[in-house]
Amino acid sequence: MFPLNSLCIQRFNTGLGLIAPINPMMAGISLVPPPPIPPDMPVIKEIIHCKSCTLFPQNPNLPPPSTRERPPGCKTVFVGGLPESATEEIIREVFNQCGEINAIRKSKKNFCHIRFSEEFMVDKAIYLSGYRMRIGSSTDKKDSGRIHVDFAQARDDLYEWECKQRLLAREERHRRKIHEDRLRPPSPPPIVHYSEHEAALLAERLKDDHKFSEATAVLFTWVDRGEVNRRTANHFYSMIQSANSHVRRLMSEKAQHEEELERAKEAFKNALLAILTQFEQITAVFTAATRQKAWDHFSKAQRKNIDIWRKQCEELRNAHSEEIMGIRREEEMEMSDDDSDENPSKKMSFRPDLKGLGAEASLKEENDSLRWQLDAYRNEVELLRKEQSKAGRADDNHTCAQTHTHSPEAQIQLLQQSMHNMQQQLLSLQEKLTSKEAELEQTREEHRHLEGEVLSLRDKVCPQSIISTFLHVHPFGANLEYLWSYIQRLDSKVSTGELERLMVRLPSMFRQELSGVGATLEKRWKFCGFDSLSSA
Repeated sequence: MFPLNSLCIQRFNTGLGLIAPINPMMAGISLVPPPPIPPDMPVIKEIIHCKSCTLFPQNPNLPPPSTRERPPGCKTVFVGGLPESATEEIIREVFNQCGEINAIRKSKKNFCHIRFSEEFMVDKAIYLSGYRMRIGSSTDKKDSGRIHVDFAQARDDLYEWECKQRLLAREERHRRKIHEDRLRPPSPPPIVHYSEHEAALLAERLKDDHKFSEATAVLFTWVDRGEVNRRTANHFYSMIQSANSHVRRLMSEKAQHEEELERAKEAFKNALLAILTQFEQITAVFTAATRQKAWDHFSKAQRKNIDIWRKQCEELRNAHSEEIMGIRREEEMEMSDDDSDENPSKKMSFRPDLKGLGAEASLKEENDSLRWQLDAYRNEVELLRKEQSKAGRADDNHTCAQTHTHSPEAQIQLLQQSMHNMQQQLLSLQEKLTSKEAELEQTREEHRHLEGEVLSLRDKVCPQSIISTFLHVHPFGANLEYLWSYIQRLDSKVSTGELERLMVRLPSMFRQELSGVGATLEKRWKFCGFDSLSSA
């Protein structure tokens, strides 16, 4: 009776050559490993019956047979402890159940080497290690023996494994090279070498718009290679001239694209104006629907929906109007930039302090240079005085003393005179600097006064220009409340009475008209600034 904590493996089937259900002698057992078995649980093996012999398992309580380290690519096993009367046929009959055998090398000392065709068959053969083999039914010692199966190191296995590894390495290098070639950017086309025939073909390609880019690349390569010499200079000059002739074409294309862009801008602006006109018409419909005589007939839910629709429409209309105003401001800025580029003197007229600052900087530089020169002259005078004192102490010769005393004195007088002149020049420059600073301060005062006048003029003109622009965008006119709601966003202090008084004082620019009949009578203001010009 076996212990309860042992694992029993079912009976070995000699007809199938395997042990069911999980057996390391199954085909492909190295690919699908068996479930793990606890190390303290012994494995119970059963008796294996063969045609010529019988294999009896060892005691399950004994430790399993030890094996050496498995060599790479091992297909050969060592089988020891064979009975003395065991023949090669009996060995082949026992181990044929593990897989196809390529060769059996039997020794005279009760051991042999068996080489299988696949590596996983070695694991099946190792499973038979520890079995006791009994040939037939004999109990003689020469007919029985405990077999030991272990991994064997064979040159053929190592050679086949190395060949397989080299093949896998070649395949990996090939896959990597294909991947790198796929990711590598394409090489540029090769440039032909210069010849008179190729130069003639290149001159023709330079005249073709579709082949111009490739032709210029070839021309650049030839010039960079140093193909230009006295003999080929005329050919290259004609090709460069052909390349230069494309400049006019490029400029005409640029002008054409700019013209198309202007047309697209104009079409976009006209489309926006048309959309804004339709928004105004929809807003007029909502305004008419919210009047008392129509509003009372709607239900509460209908009034709520109409109010929501009216607010959404007004928001969209205001956003659209701001977009149109932004486009016009951009156009005005572009026109002002063009004017400033054409008249650079106007830029300087608005910045009078730049001239004063430039003059002041130049005067300061002159003043600093004169001071440095004066310091240099003073240093020279000090050096000459020291030399004179040294010459007075020398007693070599009277004439030599005279030369040493008179010549430095003359030099000192000249230097003193030049210093006096420099001081006078420095004083005059300082006077000029003070006068320039006074002029600069006066110019700044005038500039501040002009800026104040410009700001006051802008405050006076700003409401009129904004109202004119707003009414110009609304060709059918606008009522006073709508106009005041727009102006109030820019200046919250403006009231409807001030706005109406301002437009009444300018009849040449703004005109009031009445539209509608009876209860739908409405006063609308229109811009009429261009009517006088058309009549004139």
